[in-house]
Amino acid sequence: MTPAVTHTVADFDFDLPPELIAQHPAAERSASRLLDGRTLPAVERVFRELPALLSPGDLLVFNDTKVIRARLYGAKDTGGGVEALVERVLPGAADGRHEVWAHLRASKSPKAGQTVHFRDAAGATFAAEVLGRCGPENGLFHLRLPGDALALLEQFGHVPLPPYITHADDADDERRYQTVFARHPGAVAAPTAALHFDEGVLAALDARGIGRASVTLHVGAGTFQPVRVDTIAEHRMHSEWFEVPQATVDAIAATRARGGQVVAVGTTTLRSLESAALGGTLQAGARETDIFITPGFQFRVVDRLVTNFHLPRSTLMMLVSAFAGYDTIRTLYADAITRQMRFFSYGDAMLLQRAAMSANHTDPAGNSAVPG
Repeated sequence: MTPAVTHTVADFDFDLPPELIAQHPAAERSASRLLDGRTLPAVERVFRELPALLSPGDLLVFNDTKVIRARLYGAKDTGGGVEALVERVLPGAADGRHEVWAHLRASKSPKAGQTVHFRDAAGATFAAEVLGRCGPENGLFHLRLPGDALALLEQFGHVPLPPYITHADDADDERRYQTVFARHPGAVAAPTAALHFDEGVLAALDARGIGRASVTLHVGAGTFQPVRVDTIAEHRMHSEWFEVPQATVDAIAATRARGGQVVAVGTTTLRSLESAALGGTLQAGARETDIFITPGFQFRVVDRLVTNFHLPRSTLMMLVSAFAGYDTIRTLYADAITRQMRFFSYGDAMLLQRAAMSANHTDPAGNSAVPG
């Protein structure tokens, strides 16, 4: 028996020419490139070809979260500048959601009891009270706002573009850093694999008899968090809220029954589904997840994955390596760089098949269900 390989964080590093980091989306959503990596050698396609690569009876599962205008600019009482990135809008009472957790960047961090004044482009302002530190390792700030958080962010906030996109957000980002089916506000980063889908691709999926279902996972800024340790087991994963509806559990069960494949659109969808099945059966409901998927993980739900190309040394590189196989991912990434494909949020996509050794399916009733 071949012993299991123990990986270090350095195993998920690679050299990426900076010019391959996409700064803007493709002219059309579905005109981006798609590296079909279900088998090797991979085949380069156009994303709008995806429906033809799937079979009638398959099921695509999307993350229907909606990106909020989570970045704010303002100043402290002392006049020093402050930049905030809202990480989470906290559930509120009947009078609205007035409290948030946020990352704050300032020359000197504000203390509990102090006030931060945020402004919009027209010069209007609102005051937020700092309640204290919060979140993992007290790395966030707990703020109380004077009104409903989502309404204030809509007026005063900016599109929370990732740190590797260097231009200021504009009207095009407002439209394109959002999926066409976004429904539930709460994400501070887009589920980027879903950005490639437009009405034409969705119509082609329907015409081919490919089902659609959804989960909601509010993507946090932690998705861009680098892994700063050398030993994978020492990394502390960020937590995110997600919900898997009963209708999606039922759709997956029906897909299994007819021999179809479950295709996750994006790593956030995959993390939601596999989190909901950690107990052995796929369970509907809403809860938190800090699932950390690394090679050796036993997948229970997802057969195929549509995903963008991820950052070196990131938890998402570890996730796709666990899903498709470490050597397969190394080969696909080297191929993508040779082809000058575009990386990260506004970049191109790939289609992956779950490696056979990662299969351990259970259906919602708990029965073994390895699809054909």
